[in-house]
Amino acid sequence: MHPGGEKMKSQCAENSDSLPKRIGKFQLRNKTVLIPEMNHIAAHLIAATYRSFGVNGVVLPTYHGLDLGKKYTSGKECFPCQVTLGDILLFLKTEQKQLGKAFNPDNYLYFLPESDGPCRFGMYNKYQRMVLDSFPELDRVKIVSITAKDGYSLEGVIEQDRILEFRKESYIAVIVADIMERLLWRIRPYEKKKGIADEFIERSMGEMESLLETHGVHSKLDRILNKLEEIAHHGKQLIDPSIPKRPLIGIVGEIFLRMHVKSNQNLIRLLEKYGAEVVNSSLAEWLNYINYGQVRENKVNFRLHFRQLNLRRLRKYLHKIISFGGQLIYQERRQKQFYRCAARLIDFEHDHKVSHLEKILKQNDIFTFDITTETCLSIAAILQFVDQGYNGVVNVYPFACMPGMTTAAIVKPILNRRRIPYLDTFYDGSYQPGREAALRTFMHQVTQHYERYGRKGNFQQYAS
Repeated sequence: MHPGGEKMKSQCAENSDSLPKRIGKFQLRNKTVLIPEMNHIAAHLIAATYRSFGVNGVVLPTYHGLDLGKKYTSGKECFPCQVTLGDILLFLKTEQKQLGKAFNPDNYLYFLPESDGPCRFGMYNKYQRMVLDSFPELDRVKIVSITAKDGYSLEGVIEQDRILEFRKESYIAVIVADIMERLLWRIRPYEKKKGIADEFIERSMGEMESLLETHGVHSKLDRILNKLEEIAHHGKQLIDPSIPKRPLIGIVGEIFLRMHVKSNQNLIRLLEKYGAEVVNSSLAEWLNYINYGQVRENKVNFRLHFRQLNLRRLRKYLHKIISFGGQLIYQERRQKQFYRCAARLIDFEHDHKVSHLEKILKQNDIFTFDITTETCLSIAAILQFVDQGYNGVVNVYPFACMPGMTTAAIVKPILNRRRIPYLDTFYDGSYQPGREAALRTFMHQVTQHYERYGRKGNFQQYAS
């Protein structure tokens, strides 16, 4: 821990009662909202959506402050905590240096959501609050934290009459980002000219960002769909049809690390370098899972209080089932609409449906959605990847991550018996000397699997 660690502990103890005043739900209007870049495209499109609502959304430059993040942590935290802490500290210190006396910490809100369940993610904002409080000039920077416990409710963050619209627009930004990433992964291994796919998607992201900022709040859905069609159409022209199909690899795991390309040391690009086409699990999958989990949990509570004939509680849980169920239906329909729009012009891999992922776990009787963590998504997605004919699977997670290690412990024996190449990749910011050798070995196995079965092999369901 940094030299001022004892001072930080003392200060945190003194201010522990006032933590809720500096972490929670605060109005975004008239503030600069700092958004961590977990996913490059999604972060920028979400920030654009914020700006369309009159909120100054700013994406934090990422990974440049990693030394700061490590300096003010002990090394026992999840790696994403170190990355995001370094990002916010470097940004605020740079702002303070550039603005001088004009720097006002009250003007900034740091957006850092949380989730419950057996994962340390729910403690990131508490710990980072303690670090910010150790700097007198930064202790008034509030942390906006929406939580998975209430389905990431925006109550208290956005004006009441605009919450529904804001939520819908933000979700559309996430879907568009997911599709643009899948287009990149579909085009890049087969691009006519090296580097052209990255340039095209980056340029298209800027155009979509401008469109969402200008028209997002007005729900100009047709404009967004037309732009997505245009991106898909132009993207297809970049593919060289003479390049043969490659083995297909699916990625699952901890949501930050599998999406943050610098933290996972450009894993997808490296797999492509060794001859793969890669599909990463989406961001929308997590948001759908949160609403699905709320519906599931409230159905359980409804059945419990139905037996007790507690009418007041029954009305409460019925209202929540309808509310979260309606959100889930809207999200899945929008997702389907946007994927179909792009798929008319270019073939690419579609997303998982959360209810189907739970069905897979029930059929195989190997895990349960009762344990609210990414593990249930990862295990089910792996089995679905395999049944769809993927040639290999990679599980990405921070060093010593319990959900990631649980996934590995459960799926390794299954995939070994089915002779499906599988690789665990964990990250803590260091560069392991044997990493590329492990990837090359994995890719050799993947290539052998592809040569034997192709990409859509006839695989039987796993039976315990």
